[in-house]
Amino acid sequence: QVQLVQSGGGLVQVGGSLRFSCVASGFNLDGYTIGWFRQAPGKKRELVACINSRADSTFYPVSTEGRFTISRDNAKNVAYLQMNNLQPEDTAAYYCAAGRVYLATIPGAYEYWGQGTQVTVSS
Repeated sequence: QVQLVQSGGGLVQVGGSLRFSCVASGFNLDGYTIGWFRQAPGKKRELVACINSRADSTFYPVSTEGRFTISRDNAKNVAYLQMNNLQPEDTAAYYCAAGRVYLATIPGAYEYWGQGTQVTVSS
């Protein structure tokens, strides 16, 4: 069965940190761009970070640059998202995704999706 399984997330105070993992099963992540997205209630799903298949290029929107770090380990078929200095506006459901388009920034470019994990940042 082809799937991405996420772990991590939860409740954290303002300024805290969280780390996500995203493990692929049924297919090899090598050759895929990995993206992390988030979606808050009533809002569109937005990209927070992406990394190319060789892990030598990344992209972050202004909202997460300098606070979030995306990484991957193709040998272990896993990707990570480290989130630091979390703020209340980071509260959302977070999703990992895999797609063939180089550093794609839109959800429609991704083929496989994780199950989603809630992050709540309390002040």
